[in-house]
Amino acid sequence: MPSTTVNDITLEYDVQGDGEPLLLVMGLGGQLIDWPQEFVDLFLAEGFQVIRFDNRDVGLSTQTSWTPPNRRKTLMSMVTRRPLPGVGYTLTDMAGDAAAVLDAVGLDSAHVVGASMGGMIAQELAIEHPDRVRSICSIMSNTGDRRNGGIAASLIRKLARMDAPVRETALDDSVEMFRMISGPLFDEPRFRELSAMAIERSWAPDGVTRQSAAIAGSRDRTPLLASVTVPTLVIHGLVDPLVKHSGGVATAHAIPGARLLSFPDMGHDIPQPRLDEIRDAIVLNTRRAVPVA
Repeated sequence: MPSTTVNDITLEYDVQGDGEPLLLVMGLGGQLIDWPQEFVDLFLAEGFQVIRFDNRDVGLSTQTSWTPPNRRKTLMSMVTRRPLPGVGYTLTDMAGDAAAVLDAVGLDSAHVVGASMGGMIAQELAIEHPDRVRSICSIMSNTGDRRNGGIAASLIRKLARMDAPVRETALDDSVEMFRMISGPLFDEPRFRELSAMAIERSWAPDGVTRQSAAIAGSRDRTPLLASVTVPTLVIHGLVDPLVKHSGGVATAHAIPGARLLSFPDMGHDIPQPRLDEIRDAIVLNTRRAVPVA
């Protein structure tokens, strides 16, 4: 796979197809392959060029070295709704990474789809680099206002009790985590297979801790999102315990003209039975964008 380097950060990326560009931005700890090929294929069939990349600190991109606040402090920041100090980078920096990937592919702009933390990065990209974004789809994300889209109290207690990650139990731990945060359509055998592939490619628990701190240390985007003018689709699950549905509602309210699509059987996951509906909604949103000459 190709890579690009900007500000000493090397970013691994993947490009498939041609046509209108669609940049997929993954969430916390997720690698580019966590956008499964079947999802990519749905958009290739619609004539899109699909770009995926590893965010910094995961996959084959650069693993940074700063020491983040511990998990307890990060969780407390989320619970108390106070920004976390002392972080080595923020979501704004990660949006710059996304722009660098577009540069590497030779693209002035793209439609952007982000999941969870990736939705936050997509929002920052539209704020900081508005000319690079043709349309946005923010999936199971929030605006960073700390009043909406928080973690369910029951899940916070479970996360606080989790042991430090070790390689020997990484697969089982990953399956258990996603069982807790996914909706009723969670397909354990399928997820176990995909997770095993991801762990074999790269296992970077320290990177996940740094990304978590970056989220907790980032700004409230709510007032800034009022300036976003591109077509925006917000997708969220009604039973999401990691980023509660109120985060999707707040995102749709913050961006003028945004449309909210909620699924009653979706948690903090993208259920395979809903893929066609999600693809159709994203494609429809891209069609609302001003054509690029």
